[in-house]
Amino acid sequence: MDATIAADGRAWLTAAAVNLVMSAREDPDVLAAVLGATLAVPDGQPLVWALRALSHARATRVYGPDLMLNWCAHAARTGTPMYLYGGRTPEALELLERLLCERFPGLAIVGGFSPPFRELTEEEEQRVAQDIDASGAAVVWVGTGQPKQELWMARMRPRLSAPVLVGVGAAFDFHAGLVPQAPRWMQRAGLEWLYRLAREPRRLWRRYARYNPRFVAAFACQYVRNRGAHGGLRR
Repeated sequence: MDATIAADGRAWLTAAAVNLVMSAREDPDVLAAVLGATLAVPDGQPLVWALRALSHARATRVYGPDLMLNWCAHAARTGTPMYLYGGRTPEALELLERLLCERFPGLAIVGGFSPPFRELTEEEEQRVAQDIDASGAAVVWVGTGQPKQELWMARMRPRLSAPVLVGVGAAFDFHAGLVPQAPRWMQRAGLEWLYRLAREPRRLWRRYARYNPRFVAAFACQYVRNRGAHGGLRR
């Protein structure tokens, strides 16, 4: 991120969860968006385990909420300006901004926008793009949920002058104190989804009921193919 900003480059990143991976398998637009990202990192612990089982032994988790907090601490020292795009409501976004600035004195949050729960019109997107560009932000944090945020970043990347866009999913809700985070032991055990389901069953049950079994089945098929390919090479 620092290198992209220093070079006045253009990049966008996503911290991918199982939900995003499975959405990409079903929706060509989501797949194109994910493949078009500058960097897609494994946010969910199950993705880390899957990568390691598929011979990527050095795979580690890049947890979106931690990435955001670590960057905020860094940006407070360097003065790097940032913009917040997301939040459940404008009030929730204001709360997030206040809490981040209290936690990281000197943090430069130069703007923010909480979009409605619908597709923006072309005129609205143009106003958002103008607001972000006028803010002078170097990093735009996007927290509208997967895959909505990836589709937005892929669509808006050519229109924005900010060097880096970063999708961090539920990080906005976590850091605003609206939704509690799972204990670290549950995260390490790959049970964060269960904790979140217990907290927000009406919103999340369909997602987990749909995608978790499909992810396990798809991974099992890929693992078998991977082992067969490696076995063939050894012979």
